Amino acid sequence: MAISAAQVKELREKTGAGMLDCKNALVASDGDMEKAIDWLREKGIAKSVKKASRIAAEGLAKIVISGNKACMIEVNSETDFVAKNEQFLKLLETAANTILANEPADNDAALALACGNGTLNDEFINATATIGEKIVLRRFAIVRKEDDEIFGDYTHMGGSKTALVVLKGGNEELAHYMAMQIASMSPTYVSSADMPADVVDHERKVQTEIVRNDEKFAGKPENVINGAIEGKVSKALKEMCLVDQEYFLDTNKKVSAVLKENHAEVKCFVRYTVGEGIEKREENFADEVAKQMNA
Repeated sequence: MAISAAQVKELREKTGAGMLDCKNALVASDGDMEKAIDWLREKGIAKSVKKASRIAAEGLAKIVISGNKACMIEVNSETDFVAKNEQFLKLLETAANTILANEPADNDAALALACGNGTLNDEFINATATIGEKIVLRRFAIVRKEDDEIFGDYTHMGGSKTALVVLKGGNEELAHYMAMQIASMSPTYVSSADMPADVVDHERKVQTEIVRNDEKFAGKPENVINGAIEGKVSKALKEMCLVDQEYFLDTNKKVSAVLKENHAEVKCFVRYTVGEGIEKREENFADEVAKQMNA
């Protein structure tokens, strides 16, 4: 199949691999971006996936807490300038509190909630019409805790990243630090016990190909190769787990050790990075200026 320059550029941004390698990966994967990423990793060309390069949409995330309930919400706009708009900020606040109070099941149910003189959806439509950009509710999460548990929350740069954690034991300061750890180090799971089997299987497949394509393992005994594979799998999976990460305030300690010292346990967490996973609309600035001049 024909591979476009835009696809090659996107894969290069995500992996840091060369243009020709990216094109070959896409050809070998029939244009499937995720398969192409795995292909590059398996060949040892891309050592990691630059997930941050997927972050494209603008907007803000927000956390509101009331008693034993909390809500994290993300609202997207087309530009970061609009995300600083007073009406946008008011809509974000209104949406978060409305969702927290009513606990809808999904986005459709949330937008149907009564709000002001109409529904929450009407509030988004009005904001879009007034501000002049598409404003959308992207996602939200309702988190509950028990009376003997603690919420920890952290908001980075006004809402570009947010993290909310439920801690059993410890104290409010530790809960806040755990939220900072989650926001900065981007774990996916609390521990390996929470990790689905298919995630482990996928990582083992990728690491197996990486090792077997590495020339330094050519001719090595099978037990040496298997040991290298298991070591790489273990390292990759630990980076996904909060308790196995280095603690950001003391890199000589693991998060698990800090929690143990404080007789604390992380029950759950939610982390949002605004725009994560949304493909950005590409625009040619010169073409845009020309359009404006000819309008």
